[in-house]
Amino acid sequence: MKIINKFVLIILISLFFSCDEKKQVPTKKIEILQPNIDANELQSDFTKWWTYHSLNISLSSDFIGLNEQSDTIEKKQFLGKLATKSYIPLKLQSGAGVESYKLFKLDAKADDGIGSTMRNESLTSLKYLEMEGSALPEFEFKDLNGHSYTNENTKGKTLILKTWFVNCGACVAEFPELNELVEKYEQREDIIFVSLALDTDSKLEKFLQKKNFEYEVVPNQNDFIYNTLDLQIFPTHLIVDKNGTVRKVANKASEMIAFLENEMM
Repeated sequence: MKIINKFVLIILISLFFSCDEKKQVPTKKIEILQPNIDANELQSDFTKWWTYHSLNISLSSDFIGLNEQSDTIEKKQFLGKLATKSYIPLKLQSGAGVESYKLFKLDAKADDGIGSTMRNESLTSLKYLEMEGSALPEFEFKDLNGHSYTNENTKGKTLILKTWFVNCGACVAEFPELNELVEKYEQREDIIFVSLALDTDSKLEKFLQKKNFEYEVVPNQNDFIYNTLDLQIFPTHLIVDKNGTVRKVANKASEMIAFLENEMM
């Protein structure tokens, strides 16, 4: 049975990687693969479900999505199903490099907060998916050191953006991880690391005297973040390629870094 499982999984993974993200994903049933937890155990307890979900599911990552019948479906369709508040995704046992998630129908007795939270998260992921492949809107940034960044003078370079503000604990907590990334690519003149902050110049300068952050910092970016990009969650990371196209949008630094190094480098 283990040999059969591995054989089917290899077929599934090969099908996934052979397709462009916007093309139809081939249909493939893999009923023999199962989650490592009973869906019914999660549905009546929001805290238990959220603990499982936050540790095992990442909707902004590249994953193989399966419907209730274990047929592979496009990521957009998968997220659309979650937005109905009728499903939760569970991670399949695989051991492969790419994650596989399967939809499970929520019972009528399920905690109401599960469906609502799942809907909000899936809508955010759908927004990010729509941004990916589109051009970054017109911009003109000036960082705390007086350097200017525009669509024109960053053309031909990979632009790594991060949105944040000084009182965002999650934003600050990932500074060390991002500093290591900047240090790793400090010799690459074709990669630019810029952070867009909500705070004023003076507040940022005072804060950065105590907290080291290797990204260039641009103050007063409320309008661009909220209105131009329509982003509401902090931090959010964007990878923009040399042609000015948004390639990846993610809230976790780890997901952004994985995409940068696995897909862009």
